[in-house]
Amino acid sequence: MTLADAAIAQPADHGGLFLGLISGTSVDGIDVALMSFAPQLTLLAGRTVPMPTDLAQEVLRVSQSDARIALDDLGELDTRLGQAFAAAANEVIDASGVDRAAIRAIGSHGQTLRHRPSGDAPFTMQIGDASVIAERTGITTVADFRRRDVAAGGQGAPLVPAFHAAIFRDARESRAILNIGGIANLTLLPATGQVRGFDTGPGNGLMDAWCLRERGGRFDRGGLFAASGRADADLLARMLADPWFALPPPKSTGRDRFHLEWLESALSGTTPAPADVQATLCELTMQTIVDALRTTQPATDRLLVCGGGVHNGNLLTRLVAALPDIHVQSTAALGVDPDLVEAMAFAWLARETLAGGPGNLSEVTGARGLRVLGAIHPA
Repeated sequence: MTLADAAIAQPADHGGLFLGLISGTSVDGIDVALMSFAPQLTLLAGRTVPMPTDLAQEVLRVSQSDARIALDDLGELDTRLGQAFAAAANEVIDASGVDRAAIRAIGSHGQTLRHRPSGDAPFTMQIGDASVIAERTGITTVADFRRRDVAAGGQGAPLVPAFHAAIFRDARESRAILNIGGIANLTLLPATGQVRGFDTGPGNGLMDAWCLRERGGRFDRGGLFAASGRADADLLARMLADPWFALPPPKSTGRDRFHLEWLESALSGTTPAPADVQATLCELTMQTIVDALRTTQPATDRLLVCGGGVHNGNLLTRLVAALPDIHVQSTAALGVDPDLVEAMAFAWLARETLAGGPGNLSEVTGARGLRVLGAIHPA
């Protein structure tokens, strides 16, 4: 796949290829994207490699806000995730037929366990040992992208808007990019003016967790579980009353805030039918996205959707109905695989790091300025 029309802001070219890795808050798999950036941005190979079930379950357990983990267990989880990321990278490289010596660097987002960008001692924690990745792939690995932005007073997220702006911005129309992962986030790309971006709240994460508990499935395939129920207005109102939704951008969040215990608190002892709860969670995701877009960029012409939520037909139908004046479509319509946009972004961020270029947008994250992001682990 070639993005022939992509207007990439090119730093001094290092030559070579770059590979991006990310496991999002849904923990459904490791997205891998092998990229070339010269003479034009090209996806050479990419796929989502399933996360080992036991590893995914442990990540989901310790991602909850009240979870506890021993230091020895945390160290082992860090290593096991690094091994899984390395295995996923090697699988895609080997299948691509590309000489790994041509790959300049891997950009690994890691797996978020905690995201606390506010308070007296703000922090964000992504694990998946980059030294293990570098050792097992033989490729320089750039990781730990978020903490420098947090140290500079920013949210550390979202970081992908800079990449969105590079490949999706169009001076002929105002666009928004909607990534629906475990958490949903928006990038605002007006035809002219400043790029903005922020998290809107739960994406797939709560729906996935409820579906797993009630149906035994890791996600609601096609949104059919939600479509079989009816949204509960009282439950929706209690969830929307969470003060986080009223915060202005810049803002970000994670599964450590929006999780099953949060949902149980909103249920307040009531017992709606499981399908009705799922329908309400879908409504929550849809409504918070729509409210955020209407508030921050009401004159949007086109909404491009990526992330796992693009496969939830019920959610997409709800979004289209709620935004009749906006053209809503998958990024696939522009030749960009919606499942790999974030992995592509971390390949791009690794390239920026090696070039000494900034990876954040301070107007998005709230940092005190542009910063070179990431720690470099040489091969």
